[in-house]
Amino acid sequence: MNFPSGDVTYDNKESGLESQNVQGAIDELYGICTAVPAGDQIIATSNLEKDPYECRYFFTGRNPNNYIIFNNESWRIISVECDSTIKIMRNASIGNQYWDTSGNNNWARPASLNTYLNETYYNELNANAQSQIVAKDWSIGNITWYNNDLAKQINDENGTKWNGKIGLITVSEYIRSNSSKSECGSLSLNNENSNCLFQTWMFKNYYWWTLSPETGYSDTSSVFYVTSDGDFNRTISSYYNYAVYPTLYLSSDIKIARGTGNSLDPYQISL
Repeated sequence: MNFPSGDVTYDNKESGLESQNVQGAIDELYGICTAVPAGDQIIATSNLEKDPYECRYFFTGRNPNNYIIFNNESWRIISVECDSTIKIMRNASIGNQYWDTSGNNNWARPASLNTYLNETYYNELNANAQSQIVAKDWSIGNITWYNNDLAKQINDENGTKWNGKIGLITVSEYIRSNSSKSECGSLSLNNENSNCLFQTWMFKNYYWWTLSPETGYSDTSSVFYVTSDGDFNRTISSYYNYAVYPTLYLSSDIKIARGTGNSLDPYQISL
């Protein structure tokens, strides 16, 4: 077998790069492969559903392969955003909390749960996990009870923004995690069809908070929560004590080292 001599050159410009030798070309190409953002990597290897309303890709259905280890804990991926950030939700509740101890439904005020998540809870995360979180604009707009127009609901949610690191899911994100849009693709449909709880991985068998306040019932105090039946209800006041699932965005700079997203083989973030 003949091997090239040490002075053989290689033009890597065909790949859009600069190296003129074999080892340099290998190093450059390897750098490209390892530089793929984790969000893009997950989109390429997973069966995500492209959202028709926003530039996002959602994990849908009863048990998709969307498990990821974050802060040495089990979390699940809600969506991959078009900027390659990844929105995740803790797999287990951190316990019951009041949404706001004053009864107000303005998350940006800030609500007491907002303060707890972005100060006390954030400071309890390990330093590596903290470095992987990116602050983003969250949709905190009021929505209408029992509406049947998901596009308008999303627009209403997006009508008010808050910038921060840790929040909760919106009502529309729960709806969009459902695999049966014809049966469960709006707030009213989700509440009318008892089968919808079997179509989403977000279902829990107890009450837990969303980020979404309500328009109409009480514009200053009512907040939506998911019930133990998998439908939605709204509080008279945010001064109720329901389960909390922290939600956050992972930076587009992170990489996935290994894993398939299965519960037994979750995605592992490269350190």
